[in-house]
Amino acid sequence: MRMRIAAWLCVGMIMSFTASAHHGFGNFAMNEDIELTGVVTRLDMVNPHSWLHFDVTGEDGETVGYRCELRSATTLRRSGWGPEMFPPGMRITIQGSPDSGDPLACYTSTLIFPDGTSIDRYGQRIPATTTNNRPARLANGVPNISDEWAVEQRVMTDPKGRDGTLVPLSAVDEFAPGAVPEGQREIPGARGTPEAEQGRDAFANRPARSAVDLTAEGLAALEALAVIPRAERSCSEGSIVSDWGGEAVNRITQRIDTILFQYGRHGLERTVHMDMDAHPSDIEPSWAGHSIGRWEDDVLVVDTIGFLPGRLTGTTPHSAEFHVVERFSLGPDAMTLTREYTAEDPTFFTESYTGRETLNAANVRYDPEPCVDLTPPVPAPSGE
Repeated sequence: MRMRIAAWLCVGMIMSFTASAHHGFGNFAMNEDIELTGVVTRLDMVNPHSWLHFDVTGEDGETVGYRCELRSATTLRRSGWGPEMFPPGMRITIQGSPDSGDPLACYTSTLIFPDGTSIDRYGQRIPATTTNNRPARLANGVPNISDEWAVEQRVMTDPKGRDGTLVPLSAVDEFAPGAVPEGQREIPGARGTPEAEQGRDAFANRPARSAVDLTAEGLAALEALAVIPRAERSCSEGSIVSDWGGEAVNRITQRIDTILFQYGRHGLERTVHMDMDAHPSDIEPSWAGHSIGRWEDDVLVVDTIGFLPGRLTGTTPHSAEFHVVERFSLGPDAMTLTREYTAEDPTFFTESYTGRETLNAANVRYDPEPCVDLTPPVPAPSGE
């Protein structure tokens, strides 16, 4: 029987588009188990998913190369994982689930090392929180938001990553393995779900979805985005709204006249001009747009226009009329940073897109990882 804990709802966490995109099971037969033992050949530590490569020698003496999927490079680094764990030539055993289409690939649930120690998919090797001596305010009295910032990690209630759903790392001990909190549902494709029974066909040719209601022009742009291969979308820029959250570690560097935002996802650098009351008339459109900021008491208000057409998030398009207003505020202990935002686009949106997220002072430094989507595409359903 699933554990249902209503108290978890007070956490107020809702799985983001980014998080759900990075926890799909579309390629894997999660209802099945597999165990492989071999010799490590290399580690592709990349986003959106890392892959461990190893050679397995069968009873007939033939050696075959396998690869098994791990979490994203960013999340592995935030969990204390690194290439030093998997030196080439090391013997390793992997327990997980097979790829339903590629016989030489698998999903990693547990890794067993030569000395008999093991670590599950969601194992944490370093503290998830950090402490520092950052002053709460600068000499001029404004809040000091200079730091590395990241959304709290979300982990599955099953540490092996087969069952249940995602919850904040700080709350995972409240749940039995594989539990589903009240008001949540299991991740589609997790062990025992209808999608796991249907296999790859359940994930193939899913219709493109938008995070906001669209105009006719917006719907046409949505259709155009939907035909772009998933791997290409996975490693292309989103927007200043979507790319600030998710798994990445971001950096803020605060100066008197400017505040520099560096995004861990794709390494975007964005300057907020604190010495300007209005946007210039000759803005060169860009992915980051043109940002001006002001302090309202202890809240940093940032207004941004001047975008190239692109993606708000996922397959949700935005036009060059995209306009974003953000409000940044420190928590009482100055170790959390909350952003509230409103995005408008009179050409593509029929309504405003709003949201809120809180980032923690990160436990690792800003260091954007490469993005190379190495996941095999999910084929069309049988008969199509």
